[in-house]
Formats: sequence, structure tokens, C-alpha cells
Amino acid sequence: MSKEKKILILGGSSDIGKELIIKFLNNGYNVTAHYSKNKKNLIGIKKKYKNLLIFKSNFDKISNKKIGDLLKKSQLNRKDIIINLIGFIDNKSFENYNLDDLINSLKVNALIPNLIVRKNIKHMLKKNWGRIVNCTTVGIKFGGGEFSYNYNLAKHCLEFIPGKYKLWAKKNVLINNIRIGHAKTKIHHRMKKLLRGKNRIKLIPMQRMINPSEMIEYIYFYSTHLNSYMTGETISVSGGE
Repeated sequence: MSKEKKILILGGSSDIGKELIIKFLNNGYNVTAHYSKNKKNLIGIKKKYKNLLIFKSNFDKISNKKIGDLLKKSQLNRKDIIINLIGFIDNKSFENYNLDDLINSLKVNALIPNLIVRKNIKHMLKKNWGRIVNCTTVGIKFGGGEFSYNYNLAKHCLEFIPGKYKLWAKKNVLINNIRIGHAKTKIHHRMKKLLRGKNRIKLIPMQRMINPSEMIEYIYFYSTHLNSYMTGETISVSGGE
């Protein structure tokens, strides 16, 4: 069954993305991994697996007029599973962002991923099977971090699931959001520097960060046949935050 499924992972060169890609490849899936930079994170995987296609696109550099051209690319179409892991953070606080910053964050983190999902829905419905997982952030619960206001606002928009998901469910097309907590990734390491050493872990009831190897198990579950019933939900994987 897995060999028949075609997966698109947006933001595949992230720490979580790399491990997730390998898990899918090891289970026989055909994976298209999108990235905007850090190609080197995917080259080693590409050399090892024949069923991996890597695809570069800088969503923040695409003008509104060119979004239509992007959506026509074969790498973004006829997918059975779409996982959005894009994490574009501009390090702007609520006091310091401007309109262009906010619009750009919304475009990269929410608008273009949403349009890609919309482009693939007809294919999923025709096949009577599809899975969509939007990975957002637990920071939404708290109004965003000090230097990630635009990011959190955009991810909150991404979580807005169309009401038609109830009709999609009849065709076994399931969509869910996963709010990722504080993880041992380069992004969170960078945010720690911005926060000048504030101990973020103290806020987590489990008193530790989640490892990417743990996180991918939740994403894998909700994006495969293992999830056979849940849809339209937002799940927090955040150690109790």
C-alpha cells in the first residue's frame, strides 16, 4: 500500500523533516521533499534512496503573480499525503513588525501551503483516500513568543480547517493539525539565543524538550493509514504545555 502513496513534505530540510523523510522512505513511500535552503541536509538522503525527489522553492521570494505558476509544477501535484513543516520565522516582535513582514510570513507559512492543499484535494477525493497534516506550534496557545509573533499568527491561520473537511471525511480524506512543542532543533536553539538564556524548559510540565525522533512518530501516525478515524482536530504534542 505504501508504494502506491505519493507524499509531499513542505519544509523537508528541517531537523524534524529529515528524520520524517527517512522514516517514510524506509517504509516504501515515494517522497517529494520541498526545501528553500539547506539542500545539503537532503543530499545524503537523496544519494541513498531512489524514491526521494527533492524540490527547491523559496516561497518568500515568489511574487503574488507567480504563485499560480508555482502551483502548476508537477512536484506539487497529485499527492496522496501532504505534510506542512514549513517554519519561516523572521524574529520580529509584536512591537517591531511592519505590514510587509506580516504579509510575507502569512504567505510562506499559511497561504501557499493552503493553496497547495487545495490543488491536491480533487486528486485525493477521486482516489477516496488522502491525509493532510499541518504542523504548527504550541506557541499559538500563548500569543506567540517574544520574537515570533508573525510566525505564530501565520500558523494560527494555517490551523483554520475548511468546513468541507466533513464532506472530505466521507471520502477518507482526513486533515489534522499538530502543534509542535519545544523541540531539540536548530530553530529552537536559535530562539534560545534570542531569549538571552531564559529557561524555556521550566514552562514544560515534563521538564524536557521533545526529540525529533519522537516527534516524527506522531506526524507519521496522523499522515498514514494508521490514522483511520480522526479528522478536523488540532493536537498538541508539547509535554503538557
